[in-house]
Amino acid sequence: MSMEQLQSMNKKQCVCGKVHQFDAQVYTGSGVVSEIPGVLKQYHAKKVYMISDRNTYQAAGNTVYDLIQNQGIPCLSFIYSDETVEPDEKSVGSAIMHYEADCDIIVAVGSGVMNDIGKIVSAVSGKPYIIVATAPSMDGYASATSSMVRDRLRISLSSRCADVIVGDTDILCQAPLKLMKSGLGDMIAKYISICEWRIGHLITGEYYCEEVAKLVRSSLKRCVEQSSGLLKREKEAVQSVFEGLLICGAAMNYAGISRPASGVEHYVSHVLDMRGAELGIPVELHGIQCAVGTRIALEIYEKLRKITPDKEKALAYVESFDYEAWSKTLREFLGKSAESMIALEAKEGKYRVDLHRKRLDIILDNWDQILQIMDEELPSSAEIVELLDKIEAPKTLEDIGADESLLPMILRVTKDFRDKYVLSRLLFDLGVIDELV
Repeated sequence: MSMEQLQSMNKKQCVCGKVHQFDAQVYTGSGVVSEIPGVLKQYHAKKVYMISDRNTYQAAGNTVYDLIQNQGIPCLSFIYSDETVEPDEKSVGSAIMHYEADCDIIVAVGSGVMNDIGKIVSAVSGKPYIIVATAPSMDGYASATSSMVRDRLRISLSSRCADVIVGDTDILCQAPLKLMKSGLGDMIAKYISICEWRIGHLITGEYYCEEVAKLVRSSLKRCVEQSSGLLKREKEAVQSVFEGLLICGAAMNYAGISRPASGVEHYVSHVLDMRGAELGIPVELHGIQCAVGTRIALEIYEKLRKITPDKEKALAYVESFDYEAWSKTLREFLGKSAESMIALEAKEGKYRVDLHRKRLDIILDNWDQILQIMDEELPSSAEIVELLDKIEAPKTLEDIGADESLLPMILRVTKDFRDKYVLSRLLFDLGVIDELV
């Protein structure tokens, strides 16, 4: 039903005041990769630039290449030789340097990193973009941003949405199970993102659209209902995850922000990625880290429900907060990555005492409503543990090779990401972040 909901909202005036727009052509189902020649014909393609890595070329790139060549269309194929391709300046630079000016359409074959790079190459070149998905592993297929590491900081870089998205279930069902688990992990994160979007709207007055939220909830519900078939590679389960991820990407486009699809659990993943880049230590797949972050966040929300907000305690905590000392701690924990976060605070001023007082008054006046939002949006942490057990996915930092003792610091750091009101900011405003994390 979610795909129908997505189309029903497209280019129509919404009650939120926006006209939501999603222009990508979407092909999902068995055998849809065969649609590529027809799509190229629509775009009057004369030369294709195809991007893949060694794994995605074997998974589907060779098939796509043959389909293009059989149409008599020249295809310049760039295949990354590295075992692992990082979403950073080096990888983007390599893709752009291999691009030739007479290529008039970009095709990327892969999932997260390949798609993010393909979107950037398309944005820079101004050429149409097709993504051929090889795994239901993340929600960026239909978004207009690329999740990249720039200057060692994980950022959402404005790029562009794909013009055509091809999700052939015959290909997707052959993806490594770990990538499928990552996709479902990215989906269950939406419990937190929708909850925090509503809370952020209540406290800061930021934009919120209930119709977009409904779209995300509906796709999430379908994914969870079908989750038992994921390990068996059942097509319906795999397609539900892929379409759910696609819908969440489109939801971000509809909203014009990442709120519908990411919250504090994504920031937990970003902190792990940043420390990995800084210290040269391996990290897990984004969606798997998000699933662990979701379980952690739910446990803290359960603690938060039990407290009684104390205005004097909150004011005293924030007034005594030493941002200079905290900046030093950030630098020690994240290295050079911390500089962008510190620069952001200079612009944002979230630690200003006067702004905190205003937020705190709103929180205290609306505490019952905040609790109600939590009750309406969040499952229990036990339910998520059961779901992760069912798909044999990691649940703790230790399960993904991270130091469990770092958890309190990781959660404190999440409040310094971007101008987005998430759980850790609420805990800080209430003066309880140290005791609850």
